[in-house]
Amino acid sequence: MSPATLPAPVSGDEQTPGCAVVWSPQLADYDFGPYHPMSPVRLTLTHELACEAGLLQRPGVQIIDAPVASRDQLATVHTDAYLDAVARASEPLDLAAHDELISFGIGGDDVPAFRGMHTASARLVGGSIAAVDAIRSGRVHRAVHVAGGMHHARPGRASGFCIYNDAAVAIRHALAAGEERVLYIDVDVHHGDGVEMALWDEPRAITLSLHETGEVLFPGTGFIQDSGGTAAQGSAINVPLPPRTGPDGWLRAVEATVPALARAIRPTLLVTQHGADTHRMDPLADFTVTLEAQRAAMEILRDVADEVCDGRWLALGGGGYAVIDVVPRSWAQLIAVATGDPIPGDDALPDAYVAAESRARLEHGIPDEPGGRCWGDRVPLAQRRPWSEGMDPEDPLDRAIQAARRAAFPEWGLDPFLD
Repeated sequence: MSPATLPAPVSGDEQTPGCAVVWSPQLADYDFGPYHPMSPVRLTLTHELACEAGLLQRPGVQIIDAPVASRDQLATVHTDAYLDAVARASEPLDLAAHDELISFGIGGDDVPAFRGMHTASARLVGGSIAAVDAIRSGRVHRAVHVAGGMHHARPGRASGFCIYNDAAVAIRHALAAGEERVLYIDVDVHHGDGVEMALWDEPRAITLSLHETGEVLFPGTGFIQDSGGTAAQGSAINVPLPPRTGPDGWLRAVEATVPALARAIRPTLLVTQHGADTHRMDPLADFTVTLEAQRAAMEILRDVADEVCDGRWLALGGGGYAVIDVVPRSWAQLIAVATGDPIPGDDALPDAYVAAESRARLEHGIPDEPGGRCWGDRVPLAQRRPWSEGMDPEDPLDRAIQAARRAAFPEWGLDPFLD
């Protein structure tokens, strides 16, 4: 399968592919309330940092709006009954309605109902669709939508703070518009279960999730034997990793699986999800990854897109619950990687951003962290031994990687021991 040929971007110089950045202040309306882990401050501070660092003024950058997705667009993934339930949850509710909505995953501490829930959630989806359209039009080669990546939402149920599954809807939209094959890569610490489920029987959409094993972490899914529906065997790829996986081991897993599989799959579009909850400070998971490692993974995925699908790359946000200390630096770095050069980890954060961050800390009752005044964690990455030099059978991480390779590689004509 040959990658699609696109016209040159209409903006930016020849060295910098055009990049769309999805933003609207209304994206922050996706708000479960002041005590919920997924505060929209992570979005507003990411935008603030990207602005103050000059990332949105780089050559070729286009800011695009996030429209509200239509019901027909949402229905390509979600059931009518579920869409009706979200609409009901968007208005004031009586107690009986609360009881009925629980069967759709709405209510309680995970996904509490809030006024305007449907519109806010559909806007996140609309942003991902708009990003796909910008890439397919040839105006840009890359797009970033940090408010997207709601990968736990299922066709008929909300889950894991996710209401509508923007990634799955955007991929369905891309395929309907003519994409030959889409590869979705999820590096959130949690398994991308909702995207996998929505695309389980779609052979033109391949989902690859690297995550902390479901044996110990929500959502309890994503094992190596989960490989796609009967009509799409091999289209679901899972790389479950042990708890406490650190930055160098995490990158070793990415490097040992993603490039070889992407070359074999040969997508015409790459969609990636960059949940920042792999970070060592995240309160809801058990990896010990650093900002330096997250940046390296972003660069690997960008290079994969450049190699296998003419640079056609949509990067989404996702999880991340150190909402002030980590997420804005991680996702602003994602914008940097997509729009040009990354920001060195030792570089100081802009003064205006530091002031905005301090105000947000005060508003949210989060103590000041003077160690976070630069773009990285000041933890250099180690020199990693290439997987081609062999695995260590005594290392639980290497055993997990090799198990995933043995399960997935043969489906794509690859040798799990040599490729």
